[in-house]
Amino acid sequence: MSEEYLKSLFGLSGKVAAVTGGGGVLCGTMSRALGRLGVKVAVLDLFEEIAQKVVDDIVAQGGAALAVQCDVLDKASLEAARDAILTRFGRVDILINGAGGNKTQATTSLDLSFFDLPSDAIRWVFDLNILGTILPSQVFGKSMAEREEGVILNVSSMNAIRPLTRIPAYSAAKAGVSNFTQWLAVHMAQEYSPKIRVNAIAPGFFLTEQNRFLLTDKETGELTARGRTIISHTPMARFGDPEDLLGAVLWLLSPISAFVTGIVVPIDGGFSAFSGV
Repeated sequence: MSEEYLKSLFGLSGKVAAVTGGGGVLCGTMSRALGRLGVKVAVLDLFEEIAQKVVDDIVAQGGAALAVQCDVLDKASLEAARDAILTRFGRVDILINGAGGNKTQATTSLDLSFFDLPSDAIRWVFDLNILGTILPSQVFGKSMAEREEGVILNVSSMNAIRPLTRIPAYSAAKAGVSNFTQWLAVHMAQEYSPKIRVNAIAPGFFLTEQNRFLLTDKETGELTARGRTIISHTPMARFGDPEDLLGAVLWLLSPISAFVTGIVVPIDGGFSAFSGV
């Protein structure tokens, strides 16, 4: 198979990507990989210094990148980020909606029952995951609609497919992300251009700072009972590494998936396929 043919299928060099939550563990890994493939990467994060660390890594590998402080819940902030990217790179071909997360105050425990979960914590989780996906899609999707092409990749979760105990707000919010992904895929294709595609990935269990308190013991570093249960229900018997996301991400962003839109791809080591028996 010739190199030119591979480039025609998977080539992303020269594209411009905006990645929200780009300073985080998972989206930082995606940003670095895109940079190494010749994509010009705008790393958007609420904390610019975290985004800058990812940008420094990309530049050190010979790539082009820009750190942009951005609040995904503030449309004016998103519009300013978009304008900064357009000024630097001229366009946005790819949007990865990676900003999201859970909150301990929205998580049930022995000390906090479902009936006592504070509404402001639940709202915080919903806003970050749902509005934090919809608002960037409005701002960057409008530019794609004007150009009649582009790719939006949302980050859902296995919790959207199989709700987990203790995290009702996060599970429901990610279910909303999956539903919105399908809605937006249809809307963009029918109303603006079939060359605008919208898909999502649904990561399984990856150790991040947001879920570490649920899966590992803070003092010993050993797996909690919940962590052990997850591993026993994951046929591959491990947590995911951030790099495990890259195959599906690059496929969904590449020309080879030109006829793929409106899907949510599990990346979970077989968790969703296992009944537990």
